[in-house]
Amino acid sequence: MKNSPVPTVLVVDDVEMNVIILEEILKDDYTVITAGNGLEALEVLYRTTVLPKIILLDIFMPEMNGYQMLEIMKADKTLQRIPVIFITTSDSESEALSAGAVDFISKPFLPEIVKLRVKNQIELKNYSDNLEVMVQEKTAEVTATLDNMLQAMANIIEYRNLESGNHVKRTQFFSKALIDYLLESSSVYADELRSLEPDIIVKSVALHDIGKIGIPDKILLKPDRFDPEEFEIMKTHTIIGKNIIESILTHTDTIYLKHCRDICYCHHERFDGKGYPQGIRGYAIPLSARIVSLVDVYDALVCPRVYKIAFPYAEAYRVISEGRGTQFDPILTDAVLALKDVFQEISQQNQ
Repeated sequence: MKNSPVPTVLVVDDVEMNVIILEEILKDDYTVITAGNGLEALEVLYRTTVLPKIILLDIFMPEMNGYQMLEIMKADKTLQRIPVIFITTSDSESEALSAGAVDFISKPFLPEIVKLRVKNQIELKNYSDNLEVMVQEKTAEVTATLDNMLQAMANIIEYRNLESGNHVKRTQFFSKALIDYLLESSSVYADELRSLEPDIIVKSVALHDIGKIGIPDKILLKPDRFDPEEFEIMKTHTIIGKNIIESILTHTDTIYLKHCRDICYCHHERFDGKGYPQGIRGYAIPLSARIVSLVDVYDALVCPRVYKIAFPYAEAYRVISEGRGTQFDPILTDAVLALKDVFQEISQQNQ
């Protein structure tokens, strides 16, 4: 059985004697590193490969005092989780704790008190870290199970609809190519896409037609055009899909499921407001759904279906181009047209 690594403690104090005393108290149980003020301590933290388990931080120091250093740490995602024990005088304890320290050690130092307070806070930090790892592992397990279930449902829809599961893969590949292009070309949508977590959007695309699970076979499998009544029923797959995802959202609220809901519900909306089921228009349509609207139509054009042969690529691009600003978002349309060769290669490799 491997021994646990010795925890590191960072002592920050401008008085050399205080540093020497604390080193002497802690050296048998910890690796002690030191700094003479807040600025020097931050330099140590930024260049170290192993962050300290805890920081003993004096308050009153030149160049950068303890309060200033702690404020900087609290704004840094990497450093904000390191517990800080302030080295204080008795009249500053309340202010020290209010600033965000987990504990305080009064001067002059009592060795047993120093050891106990450091030991207790490190044990709390270890417990918190272990608990967080357990939660992350459990969350990842639940998320993976949900992903697999939803992906299986998407594949069932494709097979039931007499289309291969490659339609799901192609729409995801098209979406990823389009999103990557928008990010790399510094499109006006680049910042919005980053905030929406583009990889999650791509994963969500697979569920765009999950609502078809509620459409009767006699309509879903019809090899001819729908009559008006059948088309109205077919259009409800957007609402059914939204309802399915929202029933899961009540138990698991994630950005993944939110994208799934938006895409299911809105991928048949049109930029000019003449789509369904809501008839919303323009930028009121979620960006993820505007992306899927385009790639879904492109795939339907260039790939054969039981009721049609594949369109030539030139004809598909003509249809997409004619839909610019009416059926499709104009910025996304221009991007798809710029990606002609990429899209054609994706469709040919994934038939």
